[in-house]
Amino acid sequence: MRKLIKILLWSVLGLIVLLGGAMAVFVYKVKHGFPVSYETETPKIDFPNDRPAILLFSKTTGFRHSGSIDASKPIIADLAKKNGWFLYETEEGGVFNAEQLSKFKTVIFNNSTGRVLNDEQQKALEQYVENGGNLIGIHGAGDNSHEWPWYVNNLLGAEFSHHPLKPQFQKTDVLVDAQADSSITAQIPQPWSHTDEWYVFFENPRKKGFNILFTINGETIIPNGNVPILASDKNFGMGKDHPVAWCKQIGKGKTFYTSMGHDESVWTDPNFVKLIENGINWTIK
Repeated sequence: MRKLIKILLWSVLGLIVLLGGAMAVFVYKVKHGFPVSYETETPKIDFPNDRPAILLFSKTTGFRHSGSIDASKPIIADLAKKNGWFLYETEEGGVFNAEQLSKFKTVIFNNSTGRVLNDEQQKALEQYVENGGNLIGIHGAGDNSHEWPWYVNNLLGAEFSHHPLKPQFQKTDVLVDAQADSSITAQIPQPWSHTDEWYVFFENPRKKGFNILFTINGETIIPNGNVPILASDKNFGMGKDHPVAWCKQIGKGKTFYTSMGHDESVWTDPNFVKLIENGINWTIK
């Protein structure tokens, strides 16, 4: 009997250790992404002379928003046909070289998470934007897994803290900011109702000089992101002024980010799709 009890206790202990290890690996992946090898081979791309080129980059090494990424690709491809863009879609980082980047009007980090570019490729993207290129980020592109100060300072303007868990997805009104660029908010109802996983940042990007486009009233959602044992300090939000889309002039280029876009359902929301379309067109012009 004692031997049986010992076996059971050791089995339970082993299970706890395995679960703890798995959770630790998951948390590390979410926060930092896994170490990866970086693609450096330059792809062959036939750029047309008569259409603005858009780079849709969906590589992930952190948490992967598979549903949103998969749903976004045909939608953005349709937008490209509608607007006369040349769309190049990839998850290979070799395209991030100065020569090829210079041929794109806009780069989209499509729910890209984790460290996805090496130092040289990151520097190429920084110089591309500062010299007149444009960078767009969607949802997961704004989490805290990138470990890239320039990216945080110039695309996000704030450090990601958490997202709600109780419940994770919540419906609320998206509000047009009084100072928003009308070319990005055009043909979108004011306000419009939307369900998403609402990111909470430690700071308001408005304070860093970003031009806020859309907000939610942060007092209308439950921002609690506490995780038992792992995090007990995430039961806070951003207050009433909770931005969810913003933009900024960076050197000669532009950046645009929206924290909306967690899963495939957002790509069936015509207002969200219009926001992405408007944001791309704003960077092109």
